[in-house]
Amino acid sequence: MGQHSKESQYTIRRVPRSVDRALRQMAQRQGMSLNAVLLDAVTKAAGVCVESTVHHDLDSFIGSWVADPETDVALVSQRKIEPGDWT
Repeated sequence: MGQHSKESQYTIRRVPRSVDRALRQMAQRQGMSLNAVLLDAVTKAAGVCVESTVHHDLDSFIGSWVADPETDVALVSQRKIEPGDWT
């Protein structure tokens, strides 16, 4: 009997031009290969849990906090609850 590899290959036929165009644009926008975009879409559609994605969108903010006494005073005044606001 033949052995199954860990990965399979598929051929998809009769892909509408509009779908092809949208997938290629998506790949370009995301800086991914068309194959990677298709694998992601098929994986999600199949309901298969994949490894969690690590996002780096806010990395530039890490370690950038600067204490600002004026901001602290403003925040304290904003956190006050006035009794008349709750009637």
